[in-house]
Amino acid sequence: MSTLSDLVLAQGSSSAEDVDWLHMLVSDGQLLADLAFADIVVWVPTDSGSFVAVAHARPSSAATLFYRDFVGQNIKGEWRKQVTEAFETAKIVDTSAPDWYEETPTRVRAIPVMRRLAPNGAAITETPIAVLTRHTNLSEARMPSRQELTFNECADDLFGMIASGDFPDLGAPTGPRRGAPRASDGLIRLDVDGLTTFASPNALSAFNRMGFADELEGESLAEVTTRLLSGRAVIDESLPLVVTGRAPWRTDIEARGVTVSLRAIPVRNRGERIGAIVLSRDVSELRHQERELITKDATIREIHHRVKNNLQTVASLLRIQARRTHSDTAREALTQAMRRVGAIAVVHDTLSEGLSQIVDFDAVFDRVLLLIAEVASAHNTTAHPRFSGSFGTLPSAYATPLALALTELVTNAVEHGLAGREGEVVIEAKRNEERLTVVVRDNGSGLPEGKVGSGLGTQIIRTLIQGELSGTIDWHTMMGSGTEVTIDIPLRYMQEA
Repeated sequence: MSTLSDLVLAQGSSSAEDVDWLHMLVSDGQLLADLAFADIVVWVPTDSGSFVAVAHARPSSAATLFYRDFVGQNIKGEWRKQVTEAFETAKIVDTSAPDWYEETPTRVRAIPVMRRLAPNGAAITETPIAVLTRHTNLSEARMPSRQELTFNECADDLFGMIASGDFPDLGAPTGPRRGAPRASDGLIRLDVDGLTTFASPNALSAFNRMGFADELEGESLAEVTTRLLSGRAVIDESLPLVVTGRAPWRTDIEARGVTVSLRAIPVRNRGERIGAIVLSRDVSELRHQERELITKDATIREIHHRVKNNLQTVASLLRIQARRTHSDTAREALTQAMRRVGAIAVVHDTLSEGLSQIVDFDAVFDRVLLLIAEVASAHNTTAHPRFSGSFGTLPSAYATPLALALTELVTNAVEHGLAGREGEVVIEAKRNEERLTVVVRDNGSGLPEGKVGSGLGTQIIRTLIQGELSGTIDWHTMMGSGTEVTIDIPLRYMQEA
Protein backbone atom coordinates (compact mmCIF):
# COMPACT_ATOMS: atom_id res chain seq x y z
CA MET A 1 0.00 0.00 0.00
CA SER A 2 1.29 3.47 -0.89
CA THR A 3 2.24 5.86 1.88
CA LEU A 4 0.28 9.01 2.62
CA SER A 5 3.02 11.15 1.06
CA ASP A 6 2.97 9.13 -2.16
CA LEU A 7 -0.81 9.27 -2.42
CA VAL A 8 -1.03 13.01 -1.77
CA LEU A 9 1.82 14.03 -4.06
CA ALA A 10 0.55 11.75 -6.82
CA GLN A 11 -2.55 13.95 -7.19
CA GLY A 12 -0.34 16.91 -8.19
CA SER A 13 -2.22 19.64 -6.33
CA SER A 14 -0.51 19.52 -2.90
CA SER A 15 2.74 21.03 -1.67
CA ALA A 16 5.30 19.58 0.72
CA GLU A 17 3.85 21.80 3.47
CA ASP A 18 0.39 20.34 2.79
CA VAL A 19 1.82 16.83 3.14
CA ASP A 20 3.45 17.69 6.48
CA TRP A 21 0.17 19.17 7.76
CA LEU A 22 -1.77 16.07 6.71
CA HIS A 23 0.80 13.85 8.42
CA MET A 24 0.19 15.72 11.68
CA LEU A 25 -3.57 15.49 11.21
CA VAL A 26 -3.50 11.78 10.40
CA SER A 27 -1.32 11.09 13.45
CA ASP A 28 -4.36 12.19 15.50
CA GLY A 29 -6.85 10.32 13.32
CA GLN A 30 -7.35 7.63 15.97
CA LEU A 31 -8.07 10.29 18.58
CA LEU A 32 -10.69 11.90 16.33
CA ALA A 33 -12.31 8.53 15.57
CA ASP A 34 -12.48 7.57 19.26
CA LEU A 35 -13.93 10.91 20.32
CA ALA A 36 -16.50 10.91 17.51
CA PHE A 37 -17.40 7.19 17.82
CA ALA A 38 -17.14 7.15 14.03
CA ASP A 39 -14.92 6.25 11.08
CA ILE A 40 -12.66 9.07 9.90
CA VAL A 41 -11.52 9.32 6.26
CA VAL A 42 -9.23 11.99 4.75
CA TRP A 43 -9.74 12.88 1.07
CA VAL A 44 -7.48 14.96 -1.18
CA PRO A 45 -8.57 16.45 -4.52
CA THR A 46 -7.44 14.94 -7.81
CA ASP A 47 -6.68 16.59 -11.14
CA SER A 48 -9.90 15.12 -12.56
CA GLY A 49 -12.09 16.96 -10.04
CA SER A 50 -12.69 13.91 -7.84
CA PHE A 51 -11.20 12.92 -4.48
CA VAL A 52 -9.02 10.03 -3.35
CA ALA A 53 -8.76 8.64 0.21
CA VAL A 54 -5.31 8.99 1.78
CA ALA A 55 -6.07 7.93 5.37
CA HIS A 56 -8.70 5.97 7.27
CA ALA A 57 -9.08 5.60 11.05
CA ARG A 58 -11.55 3.25 12.72
CA PRO A 59 -12.94 3.94 16.19
CA SER A 60 -11.95 1.72 19.09
CA SER A 61 -14.96 3.07 21.01
CA ALA A 62 -17.64 1.87 18.55
CA ALA A 63 -18.27 -0.58 15.71
CA THR A 64 -16.67 0.38 12.42
CA LEU A 65 -18.80 0.96 9.34
CA PHE A 66 -16.11 -0.02 6.85
CA TYR A 67 -14.42 -3.39 7.13
CA ARG A 68 -12.26 -2.69 4.07
CA ASP A 69 -9.80 0.16 3.94
CA PHE A 70 -10.59 3.11 1.68
CA VAL A 71 -6.99 4.28 1.31
CA GLY A 72 -6.07 4.74 -2.35
CA GLN A 73 -9.67 4.54 -3.58
CA ASN A 74 -11.66 7.25 -5.35
CA ILE A 75 -14.60 8.73 -3.50
CA LYS A 76 -17.97 7.01 -3.81
CA GLY A 77 -20.74 8.75 -5.69
CA GLU A 78 -23.03 9.16 -2.66
CA TRP A 79 -20.42 11.26 -0.82
CA ARG A 80 -18.91 13.17 -3.71
CA LYS A 81 -21.43 16.06 -3.79
CA GLN A 82 -21.13 16.69 -0.04
CA VAL A 83 -17.32 16.52 -0.02
CA THR A 84 -17.11 18.79 -3.07
CA GLU A 85 -19.37 21.36 -1.37
CA ALA A 86 -17.21 21.34 1.76
CA PHE A 87 -14.09 21.74 -0.37
CA GLU A 88 -15.48 24.61 -2.49
CA THR A 89 -17.16 26.56 0.33
CA ALA A 90 -14.52 25.82 3.03
CA LYS A 91 -17.39 25.14 5.45
CA ILE A 92 -18.53 22.08 7.38
CA VAL A 93 -21.35 20.28 5.57
CA ASP A 94 -23.69 17.81 7.30
CA THR A 95 -26.14 15.44 5.65
CA SER A 96 -29.73 16.67 5.97
CA ALA A 97 -31.06 13.13 6.43
CA PRO A 98 -29.51 9.79 7.40
CA ASP A 99 -27.38 8.32 4.66
CA TRP A 100 -27.39 4.58 3.95
CA TYR A 101 -24.28 2.52 3.48
CA GLU A 102 -24.80 -1.19 2.75
CA GLU A 103 -28.22 -1.16 4.46
CA THR A 104 -26.80 0.63 7.51
CA PRO A 105 -28.11 4.09 8.43
CA THR A 106 -25.25 6.58 8.80
CA ARG A 107 -24.68 10.26 9.27
CA VAL A 108 -21.87 11.90 7.29
CA ARG A 109 -20.13 15.15 8.11
CA ALA A 110 -17.60 16.72 5.73
CA ILE A 111 -14.99 19.03 7.28
CA PRO A 112 -12.63 21.14 5.15
CA VAL A 113 -8.97 20.87 6.20
CA MET A 114 -7.36 24.31 6.32
CA ARG A 115 -3.62 24.75 6.88
CA ARG A 116 -2.14 27.49 9.03
CA LEU A 117 0.75 29.19 7.26
CA ALA A 118 2.85 30.05 10.33
CA PRO A 119 2.87 28.91 13.97
CA ASN A 120 2.29 32.39 15.38
CA GLY A 121 0.22 33.89 12.58
CA ALA A 122 -3.50 33.89 11.85
CA ALA A 123 -3.17 33.40 8.08
CA ILE A 124 -4.43 30.15 6.60
CA THR A 125 -4.54 28.71 3.09
CA GLU A 126 -7.05 30.29 0.74
CA THR A 127 -8.64 26.94 -0.08
CA PRO A 128 -8.80 23.63 1.81
CA ILE A 129 -5.94 21.21 1.26
CA ALA A 130 -8.20 18.19 1.91
CA VAL A 131 -11.59 17.17 3.27
CA LEU A 132 -12.13 14.98 6.33
CA THR A 133 -15.33 12.96 6.56
CA ARG A 134 -16.92 11.55 9.71
CA HIS A 135 -19.11 8.48 9.20
CA THR A 136 -21.33 7.72 12.22
CA ASN A 137 -23.15 4.41 12.54
CA LEU A 138 -26.78 5.10 13.53
CA SER A 139 -27.87 1.46 13.73
CA GLU A 140 -26.75 1.22 17.35
CA ALA A 141 -28.38 4.47 18.44
CA ARG A 142 -29.28 4.61 22.15
CA MET A 143 -29.40 7.11 24.96
CA PRO A 144 -25.80 8.37 25.15
CA SER A 145 -24.01 8.57 28.47
CA ARG A 146 -22.49 11.77 29.81
CA GLN A 147 -19.05 10.56 28.78
CA GLU A 148 -20.22 9.90 25.21
CA LEU A 149 -21.81 13.35 25.03
CA THR A 150 -18.60 14.97 26.28
CA PHE A 151 -16.49 12.96 23.84
CA ASN A 152 -18.75 14.07 20.98
CA GLU A 153 -18.50 17.70 22.11
CA CYS A 154 -14.71 17.40 22.14
CA ALA A 155 -14.80 15.89 18.65
CA ASP A 156 -17.01 18.74 17.38
CA ASP A 157 -14.59 21.27 18.87
CA LEU A 158 -11.65 19.62 17.10
CA PHE A 159 -13.55 19.42 13.81
CA GLY A 160 -14.27 23.15 14.06
CA MET A 161 -10.57 23.78 14.71
CA ILE A 162 -9.63 21.68 11.66
CA ALA A 163 -11.92 23.83 9.53
CA SER A 164 -10.36 27.04 10.89
CA GLY A 165 -6.72 25.88 10.68
CA ASP A 166 -6.27 25.66 14.47
CA PHE A 167 -5.77 21.89 14.55
CA PRO A 168 -3.31 20.27 14.38
CA ASP A 169 -1.15 22.79 16.23
CA LEU A 170 2.22 23.70 14.74
CA GLY A 171 3.54 24.26 18.26
CA ALA A 172 2.87 20.67 19.30
CA PRO A 173 5.84 18.32 19.70
CA THR A 174 6.55 16.15 16.67
CA GLY A 175 6.24 12.40 16.88
CA PRO A 176 4.22 10.47 19.46
CA ARG A 177 6.11 9.32 22.54
CA ARG A 178 5.83 5.71 23.59
CA GLY A 179 2.80 5.43 25.84
CA ALA A 180 1.15 8.63 24.58
CA PRO A 181 -2.35 8.90 26.12
CA ARG A 182 -5.44 8.05 24.09
CA ALA A 183 -9.04 9.13 24.58
CA SER A 184 -9.99 5.81 26.17
CA ASP A 185 -7.08 6.03 28.66
CA GLY A 186 -8.51 9.11 30.35
CA LEU A 187 -9.95 12.47 29.30
CA ILE A 188 -10.27 15.69 31.29
CA ARG A 189 -12.18 18.72 29.98
CA LEU A 190 -11.04 22.14 31.21
CA ASP A 191 -12.67 25.53 30.87
CA VAL A 192 -10.75 28.67 29.95
CA ASP A 193 -9.70 29.18 33.60
CA GLY A 194 -8.29 25.66 33.94
CA LEU A 195 -11.18 24.30 36.04
CA THR A 196 -12.22 20.71 35.40
CA THR A 197 -15.70 20.44 33.88
CA PHE A 198 -15.48 16.70 33.16
CA ALA A 199 -13.16 13.83 34.08
CA SER A 200 -13.62 10.34 32.69
CA PRO A 201 -13.48 7.41 35.14
CA ASN A 202 -10.08 6.30 33.84
CA ALA A 203 -8.65 9.79 34.29
CA LEU A 204 -10.01 10.01 37.83
CA SER A 205 -8.60 6.57 38.67
CA ALA A 206 -5.13 7.63 37.47
CA PHE A 207 -5.15 10.65 39.80
CA ASN A 208 -6.57 8.55 42.64
CA ARG A 209 -3.58 6.20 42.32
CA MET A 210 -1.27 9.20 42.73
CA GLY A 211 -2.96 10.14 46.03
CA PHE A 212 -5.83 12.44 45.05
CA ALA A 213 -8.91 11.15 46.88
CA ASP A 214 -11.60 13.69 45.87
CA GLU A 215 -13.54 14.40 42.68
CA LEU A 216 -11.69 16.21 39.91
CA GLU A 217 -14.72 18.05 38.56
CA GLY A 218 -14.85 21.61 39.81
CA GLU A 219 -11.19 21.50 40.83
CA SER A 220 -8.32 23.39 39.23
CA LEU A 221 -6.14 20.75 37.60
CA ALA A 222 -3.09 22.92 38.21
CA GLU A 223 -3.81 23.09 41.95
CA VAL A 224 -4.45 19.34 42.12
CA THR A 225 -1.11 18.50 40.49
CA THR A 226 0.64 21.08 42.70
CA ARG A 227 -0.62 19.31 45.82
CA LEU A 228 0.37 15.92 44.44
CA LEU A 229 3.89 17.10 43.63
CA SER A 230 4.51 19.19 46.75
CA GLY A 231 7.98 18.58 48.09
CA ARG A 232 9.37 17.36 44.77
CA ALA A 233 12.72 18.97 44.00
CA VAL A 234 12.56 18.57 40.23
CA ILE A 235 9.40 19.35 38.23
CA ASP A 236 9.02 19.60 34.46
CA GLU A 237 8.93 23.30 33.59
CA SER A 238 6.24 22.67 30.96
CA LEU A 239 3.86 21.17 33.54
CA PRO A 240 1.97 24.42 34.40
CA LEU A 241 1.23 25.05 30.71
CA VAL A 242 -0.04 21.51 30.21
CA VAL A 243 -2.32 21.25 33.26
CA THR A 244 -3.87 24.65 32.50
CA GLY A 245 -4.37 23.71 28.86
CA ARG A 246 -2.47 26.72 27.55
CA ALA A 247 0.03 24.84 25.33
CA PRO A 248 -0.29 21.71 23.14
CA TRP A 249 2.50 19.89 24.93
CA ARG A 250 3.07 16.62 26.77
CA THR A 251 4.54 15.91 30.17
CA ASP A 252 4.73 13.21 32.84
CA ILE A 253 3.84 13.60 36.51
CA GLU A 254 4.97 11.12 39.15
CA ALA A 255 3.68 10.64 42.67
CA ARG A 256 3.59 7.69 45.06
CA GLY A 257 5.42 5.53 42.51
CA VAL A 258 2.76 6.14 39.83
CA THR A 259 3.62 7.93 36.57
CA VAL A 260 0.84 9.57 34.56
CA SER A 261 1.43 10.97 31.09
CA LEU A 262 -0.54 14.10 30.20
CA ARG A 263 -1.20 15.65 26.81
CA ALA A 264 -2.98 19.01 26.51
CA ILE A 265 -4.94 20.11 23.44
CA PRO A 266 -6.03 23.76 23.72
CA VAL A 267 -9.54 24.26 22.34
CA ARG A 268 -9.94 27.44 20.28
CA ASN A 269 -12.86 29.20 18.65
CA ARG A 270 -11.82 31.62 15.89
CA GLY A 271 -8.34 31.75 17.35
CA GLU A 272 -9.41 32.44 20.95
CA ARG A 273 -8.75 29.77 23.55
CA ILE A 274 -12.01 28.67 25.21
CA GLY A 275 -10.77 25.64 27.13
CA ALA A 276 -8.73 22.51 26.73
CA ILE A 277 -8.79 18.75 26.43
CA VAL A 278 -6.26 16.92 28.61
CA LEU A 279 -5.60 13.27 27.87
CA SER A 280 -4.10 11.17 30.65
CA ARG A 281 -2.66 7.68 30.90
CA ASP A 282 -1.03 5.64 33.65
CA VAL A 283 2.37 4.77 32.12
CA SER A 284 4.08 3.55 35.30
CA GLU A 285 4.97 0.16 33.83
CA LEU A 286 6.12 1.63 30.51
CA ARG A 287 8.43 4.16 32.18
CA HIS A 288 9.77 1.44 34.46
CA GLN A 289 10.60 -0.68 31.41
CA GLU A 290 12.27 2.30 29.72
CA ARG A 291 14.44 2.91 32.77
CA GLU A 292 15.38 -0.77 32.85
CA LEU A 293 16.34 -0.65 29.17
CA ILE A 294 18.48 2.44 29.73
CA THR A 295 20.20 0.71 32.65
CA LYS A 296 20.80 -2.43 30.58
CA ASP A 297 22.14 -0.42 27.66
CA ALA A 298 24.54 1.43 29.94
CA THR A 299 25.63 -1.87 31.48
CA ILE A 300 26.27 -3.44 28.06
CA ARG A 301 28.30 -0.42 26.96
CA GLU A 302 30.34 -0.57 30.16
CA ILE A 303 30.99 -4.29 29.60
CA HIS A 304 32.24 -3.62 26.06
CA HIS A 305 34.42 -0.81 27.39
CA ARG A 306 35.96 -3.06 30.03
CA VAL A 307 36.47 -5.90 27.55
CA LYS A 308 38.24 -3.44 25.24
CA ASN A 309 40.46 -2.26 28.10
CA ASN A 310 41.28 -5.84 29.10
CA LEU A 311 42.12 -6.77 25.52
CA GLN A 312 44.36 -3.74 25.17
CA THR A 313 46.08 -4.74 28.41
CA VAL A 314 46.68 -8.23 27.00
CA ALA A 315 48.01 -6.71 23.78
CA SER A 316 50.38 -4.50 25.78
CA LEU A 317 51.65 -7.50 27.75
CA LEU A 318 52.26 -9.39 24.50
CA ARG A 319 54.14 -6.38 23.09
CA ILE A 320 56.36 -6.20 26.20
CA GLN A 321 57.03 -9.92 26.07
CA ALA A 322 57.88 -9.75 22.35
CA ARG A 323 60.42 -6.99 22.97
CA ARG A 324 62.15 -8.98 25.70
CA THR A 325 62.33 -12.34 23.95
CA HIS A 326 65.60 -13.31 22.23
CA SER A 327 64.06 -15.70 19.70
CA ASP A 328 63.02 -14.18 16.39
CA THR A 329 60.37 -16.89 15.91
CA ALA A 330 58.89 -16.29 19.35
CA ARG A 331 58.99 -12.51 18.83
CA GLU A 332 57.11 -12.84 15.53
CA ALA A 333 54.48 -15.14 17.07
CA LEU A 334 53.89 -12.78 19.99
CA THR A 335 53.64 -9.77 17.65
CA GLN A 336 51.03 -11.53 15.52
CA ALA A 337 49.05 -12.49 18.63
CA MET A 338 49.19 -8.86 19.76
CA ARG A 339 47.72 -7.68 16.43
CA ARG A 340 44.92 -10.25 16.60
CA VAL A 341 43.95 -9.20 20.09
CA GLY A 342 44.07 -5.56 19.00
CA ALA A 343 41.69 -6.24 16.10
CA ILE A 344 39.12 -7.73 18.48
CA ALA A 345 39.56 -4.76 20.85
CA VAL A 346 38.70 -2.33 18.02
CA VAL A 347 35.24 -3.92 17.62
CA HIS A 348 34.50 -3.75 21.35
CA ASP A 349 35.69 -0.14 21.44
CA THR A 350 33.17 0.71 18.69
CA LEU A 351 30.37 -1.13 20.51
CA SER A 352 31.10 0.76 23.73
CA GLU A 353 30.37 4.10 22.00
CA GLY A 354 26.70 3.45 21.21
CA LEU A 355 23.52 1.79 22.43
CA SER A 356 23.12 -0.54 19.45
CA GLN A 357 24.88 -3.87 19.00
CA ILE A 358 25.32 -2.93 15.35
CA VAL A 359 28.79 -1.86 14.20
CA ASP A 360 29.71 0.67 11.53
CA PHE A 361 32.31 -1.62 10.01
CA ASP A 362 33.77 1.08 7.76
CA ALA A 363 34.95 2.90 10.90
CA VAL A 364 36.33 -0.35 12.31
CA PHE A 365 38.24 -1.16 9.12
CA ASP A 366 39.77 2.33 9.00
CA ARG A 367 41.45 1.48 12.30
CA VAL A 368 42.45 -1.99 11.08
CA LEU A 369 44.26 -0.36 8.15
CA LEU A 370 46.49 1.47 10.61
CA LEU A 371 48.15 -1.88 11.26
CA ILE A 372 49.64 -1.84 7.74
CA ALA A 373 52.17 0.85 8.60
CA GLU A 374 53.19 -1.01 11.75
CA VAL A 375 53.62 -4.33 9.93
CA ALA A 376 55.43 -2.69 7.02
CA SER A 377 57.94 -0.89 9.26
CA ALA A 378 58.78 -4.15 11.00
CA HIS A 379 59.66 -5.81 7.68
CA ASN A 380 61.41 -2.90 5.90
CA THR A 381 58.45 -2.58 3.53
CA THR A 382 56.74 0.49 2.09
CA ALA A 383 53.03 -0.25 1.70
CA HIS A 384 50.41 2.02 0.12
CA PRO A 385 46.90 0.98 1.24
CA ARG A 386 43.89 1.87 -0.91
CA PHE A 387 40.30 1.17 0.17
CA SER A 388 37.15 1.53 -1.92
CA GLY A 389 33.49 0.66 -1.45
CA SER A 390 31.64 0.26 1.83
CA PHE A 391 31.02 -2.53 4.33
CA GLY A 392 28.00 -0.84 5.89
CA THR A 393 26.75 -1.88 9.32
CA LEU A 394 27.15 -5.40 10.66
CA PRO A 395 25.92 -7.21 13.79
CA SER A 396 28.58 -7.45 16.48
CA ALA A 397 28.60 -11.26 16.21
CA TYR A 398 29.84 -10.91 12.63
CA ALA A 399 32.00 -7.81 12.99
CA THR A 400 34.52 -9.49 15.28
CA PRO A 401 35.38 -12.51 13.05
CA LEU A 402 35.41 -10.35 9.92
CA ALA A 403 37.73 -7.78 11.52
CA LEU A 404 40.09 -10.54 12.65
CA ALA A 405 40.04 -12.25 9.23
CA LEU A 406 40.74 -9.00 7.38
CA THR A 407 43.55 -8.22 9.80
CA GLU A 408 45.15 -11.53 8.89
CA LEU A 409 44.69 -10.94 5.15
CA VAL A 410 46.07 -7.40 5.21
CA THR A 411 48.99 -8.50 7.37
CA ASN A 412 49.79 -11.38 5.01
CA ALA A 413 49.61 -9.07 2.00
CA VAL A 414 52.21 -6.75 3.53
CA GLU A 415 54.37 -9.32 5.27
CA HIS A 416 54.50 -12.03 2.60
CA GLY A 417 53.12 -10.43 -0.55
CA LEU A 418 55.28 -7.31 -0.64
CA ALA A 419 58.12 -8.92 1.38
CA GLY A 420 60.60 -6.08 1.86
CA ARG A 421 59.69 -4.05 -1.24
CA GLU A 422 57.45 -1.09 -2.03
CA GLY A 423 53.95 -1.94 -3.20
CA GLU A 424 50.24 -1.41 -2.98
CA VAL A 425 47.52 -3.18 -1.00
CA VAL A 426 44.01 -2.68 -2.41
CA ILE A 427 40.87 -3.54 -0.45
CA GLU A 428 37.50 -3.42 -2.23
CA ALA A 429 34.17 -3.95 -0.48
CA LYS A 430 30.91 -4.48 -2.36
CA ARG A 431 27.60 -4.99 -0.63
CA ASN A 432 24.02 -5.54 -1.74
CA GLU A 433 20.94 -6.88 0.00
CA GLU A 434 22.10 -10.49 -0.31
CA ARG A 435 25.91 -10.59 -0.20
CA LEU A 436 29.05 -8.88 1.08
CA THR A 437 32.11 -9.36 -1.12
CA VAL A 438 35.59 -8.23 -0.05
CA VAL A 439 38.67 -8.37 -2.26
CA VAL A 440 42.20 -7.94 -0.84
CA ARG A 441 44.85 -7.55 -3.56
CA ASP A 442 48.57 -6.80 -3.50
CA ASN A 443 51.06 -6.32 -6.34
CA GLY A 444 53.85 -8.30 -4.70
CA SER A 445 55.66 -11.40 -5.86
CA GLY A 446 52.70 -13.67 -5.35
CA LEU A 447 52.56 -17.40 -4.69
CA PRO A 448 52.63 -20.32 -7.12
CA GLU A 449 49.14 -20.84 -8.56
CA GLY A 450 47.16 -23.45 -6.68
CA LYS A 451 49.35 -23.25 -3.57
CA VAL A 452 47.95 -21.56 -0.50
CA GLY A 453 49.80 -20.95 2.72
CA SER A 454 49.32 -23.53 5.47
CA GLY A 455 50.29 -21.35 8.42
CA LEU A 456 48.27 -20.39 11.46
CA GLY A 457 47.03 -17.17 9.80
CA THR A 458 45.51 -19.08 6.87
CA GLN A 459 43.85 -21.54 9.24
CA ILE A 460 42.38 -18.66 11.26
CA ILE A 461 41.01 -17.03 8.10
CA ARG A 462 39.36 -20.26 6.91
CA THR A 463 37.85 -20.96 10.33
CA LEU A 464 36.40 -17.45 10.67
CA ILE A 465 35.07 -17.00 7.12
CA GLN A 466 33.80 -20.51 6.45
CA GLY A 467 32.96 -21.65 9.96
CA GLU A 468 31.57 -18.54 11.67
CA LEU A 469 30.33 -16.44 8.73
CA SER A 470 29.18 -19.31 6.45
CA GLY A 471 31.08 -17.64 3.62
CA THR A 472 33.63 -18.65 1.02
CA ILE A 473 37.25 -17.57 0.49
CA ASP A 474 39.25 -17.93 -2.70
CA TRP A 475 42.96 -17.28 -3.31
CA HIS A 476 44.12 -16.23 -6.81
CA THR A 477 47.89 -16.29 -7.06
CA MET A 478 50.01 -15.60 -10.12
CA MET A 479 53.79 -15.63 -10.13
CA GLY A 480 55.14 -12.10 -10.27
CA SER A 481 51.71 -10.47 -10.33
CA GLY A 482 50.71 -10.49 -6.70
CA THR A 483 47.91 -12.21 -4.84
CA GLU A 484 44.16 -11.60 -4.83
CA VAL A 485 41.91 -12.98 -2.09
CA THR A 486 38.12 -12.84 -2.46
CA ILE A 487 35.76 -13.24 0.50
CA ASP A 488 32.05 -13.78 -0.15
CA ILE A 489 29.62 -13.70 2.80
CA PRO A 490 25.85 -14.34 2.47
CA LEU A 491 23.93 -11.70 4.41
CA ARG A 492 20.84 -13.85 4.92
CA TYR A 493 22.55 -15.57 7.82
CA MET A 494 23.18 -12.19 9.45
CA GLN A 495 19.50 -11.26 9.03
CA GLU A 496 18.39 -14.53 10.58
CA ALA A 497 20.78 -14.00 13.48
